[in-house]
Formats: sequence, C-alpha cells, structure tokens
Amino acid sequence: MPRHLILIPTEPERRFLAPRLMSRLAALPPADTAVELCGFGIAAAAARTAQLIAALRPERVILVGIAGRLDERLALGTATLFERIACHGIGVGSGSAFISAAALGWQQWPGDPGDGNPGDGDPGVGDELPCAVPDGGDLPRERLLLTVTAAAAGPEDVRLRKGMFPEASAEEMEGFAVALACRLFRIPCTIIRGISNTAGDRDKAHWQLEAPLAAAANLVLRLLGGER
Repeated sequence: MPRHLILIPTEPERRFLAPRLMSRLAALPPADTAVELCGFGIAAAAARTAQLIAALRPERVILVGIAGRLDERLALGTATLFERIACHGIGVGSGSAFISAAALGWQQWPGDPGDGNPGDGDPGVGDELPCAVPDGGDLPRERLLLTVTAAAAGPEDVRLRKGMFPEASAEEMEGFAVALACRLFRIPCTIIRGISNTAGDRDKAHWQLEAPLAAAANLVLRLLGGER
C-alpha cells in the first residue's frame, strides 16, 4: 500500500508531471508513492478517487494539476496549496439565479452517525471542505479553491463566482470531488494547483502549461520532502 497517492486529472498533465515526480521520489522506499489519473471533472474524479482509495488504501491523497485564477494577485506560472475547497454548480438555477445546495439547506453528504461513540460519526458536507496543509513552513497557500462543474466562460461568470465565494482565488474542476471521497474514507487530502490562466479567458494562446505544472511538481516534492 502506498503512503502517498498522487492524483492528476488529465493525461496531458500526467505526461508532464509523472516523470518529474517519480524520478525525484525514487529515493523514497519502494511503492511509497503511486501516481494515477483521477479523470476530468467532478463525476469522473469522485468515482475514480473512491476506486483508487479502496484498492490502494493510501495514507494520504495529493491532487495536483492546473487551475484558472479568479484573483489576479496570483501570478501565472506559480503554484500553491489550498486550505479549503468549495463546490459551485450543485444546486438550482444558473447564472445570477443560481442557489447552491448549502444555501437551499441541502447537504451533499448527509453524514453518518456511526455507533454513537465520540468521534465515530461522519458529519454532513455542504459546499465546503477543509484540505490537509502542513503546519507552519514556507509553502505557499491560499484560503479557498473553487471546484466548478463548468469553467468560467467570461468575466461575468468570474464576477458571479467571486460574489458567492469572495475568498476563492482560483477555480478548477476536480478538487471538491477528490476531497469528498477522501473525507468518506477518512484520509487527508492535499490540493496543489499551478496557475495556468485567468479564469474566463478561453483563448489558450494566453495560457501557460509547463511553468505552472513545473511549479506544482516542485511544490509536491517540497511537501513530501518535508515529511522525510
């Protein structure tokens, strides 16, 4: 069983990240780290993450890939950890009429009371979950990452999302799904994203890929190196 399960959403990201990660992690004990695809989007990422956790039983999960910035304070080509992950798109309506599941009083997971002993139950999950981040240190981190069911198509989408989640500094499409699967298995989930583009800008000529993925890989290696 690997201690660390590193999940990557898409094959282009995996082709870049996997060789860089595994060549540098070769010094760790054999089978200490597994690198796998989790799939693109909320549905695939949730199902594949649960499948891999059930099969491999890792001690922790690290999700790594690219994201679009919602806050221009984040520089393109950099990477960061996130303290919390929120979900946008599960609820009622669309655009300015959208109401999230939590705002409607619906939980995405109702929780599990367990056997009644303290700490045995699994509380319900609304639209946000905490991520596992190291205490202290100098690893870059942001307060909130937003998982969306569809990427922002333009500035108006960004404005609406920032209105609902003012602390969100970037958006992507898998983090909440991976974090929820980890929550159900009661293992920690760390999310690292490289900032590839400005959310809402669909012109890929403006995007960066290699620089943010290289920064994300380096951040994963710094995180794991700190545990040795």
